Amino acid sequence: MKVIVVGSGIAGLTTALHAREAGHDVTIVTKGALGDGCTALAQGGVAGVYGDGDSAQQHADDTIAAGAGLSEPAAVDALVTDGPARIAELIARGVAFDRSPDGRLLRGREAAHRHARIVHADGDATGAAISRALVAAVRATSIRVVDGAFLTDLVVQDGAVRGIRLLRDDAAGDMHADAVVLASGGAGHLYAYTTNPVGATGDGIAAAMRAGAAVADLEFVQFHPTVLAHGPAFLISEAVRGEGATLVDDEGRRFVFDSHPDGELAPRDVVSRAIARQAARQGSPVRIDATAIGRARLAARFPTIDRVTRERGYDWSAAPVPVTPAAHYLMGGIVTDLDGRTTLPGLFAVGETARTGVHGANRLASNSLLEGAVFGARAAAALGRPSRPPRVVPRRPPVEAETPASGDPFRRSTLQQLMWDEVGLLRTEAGLAHAVATIDAWLRDERQPSTVAEHEDANLLLIASETASAALARRTSAGSHHLEIPHLETV
Repeated sequence: MKVIVVGSGIAGLTTALHAREAGHDVTIVTKGALGDGCTALAQGGVAGVYGDGDSAQQHADDTIAAGAGLSEPAAVDALVTDGPARIAELIARGVAFDRSPDGRLLRGREAAHRHARIVHADGDATGAAISRALVAAVRATSIRVVDGAFLTDLVVQDGAVRGIRLLRDDAAGDMHADAVVLASGGAGHLYAYTTNPVGATGDGIAAAMRAGAAVADLEFVQFHPTVLAHGPAFLISEAVRGEGATLVDDEGRRFVFDSHPDGELAPRDVVSRAIARQAARQGSPVRIDATAIGRARLAARFPTIDRVTRERGYDWSAAPVPVTPAAHYLMGGIVTDLDGRTTLPGLFAVGETARTGVHGANRLASNSLLEGAVFGARAAAALGRPSRPPRVVPRRPPVEAETPASGDPFRRSTLQQLMWDEVGLLRTEAGLAHAVATIDAWLRDERQPSTVAEHEDANLLLIASETASAALARRTSAGSHHLEIPHLETV
């Protein structure tokens, strides 16, 4: 088969390598350079290395609990069952996960995991190590790479996806294939504050939506709790709290215990909301206190964070550092089955672009790299195999937004602030209705895009509309979708 993989993070690279090893003719199309994207920035690790007293079943239980009970059990089972083999494969491809002096893999613990089961590379540079190894593996094959190419749309013929439409060097063109795998990441730039790189504008999800593929769970957006509060967004890994760092208010009190008995190791959505509320109460950022870990341990275990915090003027070994939440990960996306198939024949989706059902309403820490590796391999194995399309998640009926739209003209920054204010960590019915009305008004005035920036804006606007509408339609809080004032249920 002739296969196009759009995206070059862990999900796309894994898919491409497995597809080529299965004998397919593979081309990777990437928006920037090969290996750009969220994977290379990931500080956290890969969950799935089990020690004494731990098991795949307990990993599954933790995943479902963090997802507020809305994860698909079959998808979670696939994740934890296939996970160890995919980690072994990464090692075989050259990822040097951190080890003890006697050669054993070092396992770390992060929030909402009951055990230490997460492996890291270079302390806090796991994603970079994985990206380097997979890019090198791709370059050692006959896989073609088309970089600097922007996906504008899917080519659909007779109800099936048969290629992609690209914009490259200001020229539009089509590439044809027997199957297309979207691995183009999430849409963090829906929001004013995000950990995502500039290219995370939901291009694959939006293209699939325009082609008619089903999407689901876009209302579930994860905000990472601890990003440096000043300067460009820089994430302070959850593993820092796993090593013993605490979150404190301006009086030095560990306030997260007011919201959850696990304190700093509660699920991310709980910790993020606790931080947002406390910062609003005191009128200044909360702080992460890593001083008890010690200067030597911080530098050895978290070399990237240690370097960047010091470059920003902080000595985190001596004093707490100000942090704030930021948009981090999209749990929803294009609906797939356990092998990456979407509701459109010929179209697959993997990684953050896909809604596999693993994450439910809130992703468990260090499950995203694992998901990319597991479902990338599964999608590659399914290429060319006939099967039924995935079950479409029933969509909640739309709710009419009766509040007036904002009179502000559309700009990306205006959309991002609207989403941050009304479709962010703390949501209300009135705020969501206002966001839906405003975005719908902008959509009615939308012009045909021509440049890459204009296409990105159109993609963000389309996904924002679905995200806000889905949030307004979900009438009860669940995980990352939190209503400060619950909807009144109608009878």
